[in-house]
Amino acid sequence: MRILGIDPGLRFTGFGVIEQAGQKLSYIASGVIKSGEGSLPQRLGVLFAGMNEVITTYQPDTCSVEIVFVNVNPQSTLLLGQARGAVICAAVSNELLVAEYTALQIKQAVVGQGKAAKEQVQEMVKRLLGLPVAPTADAADALACAITHAHSSRLGAHSTAGYRVKGGRLV
Repeated sequence: MRILGIDPGLRFTGFGVIEQAGQKLSYIASGVIKSGEGSLPQRLGVLFAGMNEVITTYQPDTCSVEIVFVNVNPQSTLLLGQARGAVICAAVSNELLVAEYTALQIKQAVVGQGKAAKEQVQEMVKRLLGLPVAPTADAADALACAITHAHSSRLGAHSTAGYRVKGGRLV
């Protein structure tokens, strides 16, 4: 099974693709979609198009996305939520099942504790996938989200939500 993990952000959206074969996880690709400058609709369009390109290129079977936490600044939370919506729409429009995980769930699954620092997540992703160097923070968070989904599906656990569009209908 090929899993796409997404760490949504308005400026930088991390993505990571892994393959799960039984207990074995293999690294396929990772990177960042940069929305650049411009109006909010233009930036959301860049994220949507970029995610469509990632999905077309790597052909994942399923997708996992980090759930937005509420920031101190409500405006930042709203903007992040819109970026998250753009990448989820791209996944759903490509008929991918979308699972969602909190940052706490992701850190617990990858590092073993929910208050792990970004550097710890990067190092554990590097080790779990046998990478020569740690990925950037955004890509590591996306790969960690994909790893969490692989562990959850292997254990029979369920994410907080799963949905997809099939034949023009939400299922």
